[in-house]
Amino acid sequence: MLKLLRISNYALIDFLEINLEEGLTIITGETGAGKSIIMGALSLLLGQRFDAKIIRNNEKKSVIEACFRVTGYNLENIFASNDIDDLGEECILRREILPNGRTRAFVNDTPVTLVTLEAIALSLVDIHSQHSNALLLKPEYRLQILDSLADNEHLRKEYKSIYSEYCNVRKHLQEEKERIEKNRDNEEYFKFQLSQIKPLKLKDGEQENLEQSYKVLSNVAEIKEKIYLATEWIGNGTSSVLTKLQKTLTSLESIREMFDASGQIIERIEPILIELQDIYDTLNGEVENLTDSPAELAEIETRLNMIYALQQKHHVGTVTELIEIQRDLEKSLSEIQNSDEELTRLEAKLKDLEKSLSETADNLSKSRMEAASVFEKELIEVAVPLGLKNLQFKVDRKKIEYNSLGNDSVTFSVGFNKNQQLMPVEKTASGGELSRLMLSIKYIIAKSMQLPSIIFDEIDTGVSGEIANKIGEMMKKISKQIQVITITHLPQVAALGDCHFKVYKKDNDNTTITNIKQLDNNDRILEIAGMLSGATINDAAIENAKSLLKL
Repeated sequence: MLKLLRISNYALIDFLEINLEEGLTIITGETGAGKSIIMGALSLLLGQRFDAKIIRNNEKKSVIEACFRVTGYNLENIFASNDIDDLGEECILRREILPNGRTRAFVNDTPVTLVTLEAIALSLVDIHSQHSNALLLKPEYRLQILDSLADNEHLRKEYKSIYSEYCNVRKHLQEEKERIEKNRDNEEYFKFQLSQIKPLKLKDGEQENLEQSYKVLSNVAEIKEKIYLATEWIGNGTSSVLTKLQKTLTSLESIREMFDASGQIIERIEPILIELQDIYDTLNGEVENLTDSPAELAEIETRLNMIYALQQKHHVGTVTELIEIQRDLEKSLSEIQNSDEELTRLEAKLKDLEKSLSETADNLSKSRMEAASVFEKELIEVAVPLGLKNLQFKVDRKKIEYNSLGNDSVTFSVGFNKNQQLMPVEKTASGGELSRLMLSIKYIIAKSMQLPSIIFDEIDTGVSGEIANKIGEMMKKISKQIQVITITHLPQVAALGDCHFKVYKKDNDNTTITNIKQLDNNDRILEIAGMLSGATINDAAIENAKSLLKL
């Protein structure tokens, strides 16, 4: 239920706060006092567009905030589907209009899009006025009415789950067909490409090894020359490093007994001598392994050129990437060869889903039409006392293509006069008749509505007497199931409220401000007396007001 509505810097409202309770809440006030302004502000939480002119002070932002108690209304799925996770006992909707004309929306202080704000708000409150009867014109709303009466929530979820899987498989099947068709068109090309890569039997890292071998074989003479020089310096002849280092050791050995430090130096030189000898032997071994082989060089050059050519053709730079291309080509060709099996599998799965979808849709349709039969009779019984004494009403169903709601297109056909041909509701009925019809519908579905709050905005305009009493009684009964807030000019309706607010305008030296206050018993007597008698409140009006209030 709506617990709190807070509005600031909006039209004639500087700041306004309304604390609300369960049951039937009445809002009254003179024409032009600002009741429609409050409803306009609340409608912004339902994602409606705004006019920049509504900002009272252009230097400050306008804020509309509503706090709802949401426990016990099974709203978890709705919130989860809109990525709102922190669902607690309360839900706070807020919309801010900035001085620059931009707007921001929040759900529980989480920034959201207007689409998300609207989706959440519509699950929390229903605003109904003479100008909002367009709901009846929406096919999905008509289905929602029948589903709520038939208690089809579980069946709808089952159908939606099957339909979602059906759509996914159908999409996958179509994509597979397109992909396979494309691949088949490219099959010969794939085979040609694979015939160029596969015979090479490429291995990871071989390009680097080949390039290194090519460098060596291309420069054997120079490499040998440099190694000969190195070995000459290290170990050949009397002036070599090894010879001189050996002489150094011999000299130091001769003074070891006389000079203790020489022993430490000898220990340091010996590993150097061993390491140099090893280097010398290694270099000599490398020279022996170096052979000038034009045939091997030509073979390496040929293979490298083949690799380079493939890399250039496929716009890659490594053998690893070529190997990956080979795998992809092999995979594509394998899929082409096995494509019939995959298509058969998907087609079989789709056929099974179509059968389940058809069965579930039929069950959903049957349940809806059974509810429709009861609904037709009950609606007439409820609506006749509201002045629709000649009402005729029928629910017609037409089978359509499967969608997320089933395969039903439902039409509400009405006739408000004797011997009148029934016509779709969108093609007949005045605003007042349609409002009373809508009120009757909401009266019937109140028990099954998963909705915390409903607001009626002057839907009783243009009625009086006994019909006004019936409208008030109907709202009162609805309020036993869900919170009802109604804006009314009828004293008969106002007297039935569990609490009563009055909207009024107040002038100061510079401006006019809309405000609201909750009325106590004495205030209610005077307000209803004024609604009965007009500007001049007499004793008779007061007594009539007390009578209506049962005081």
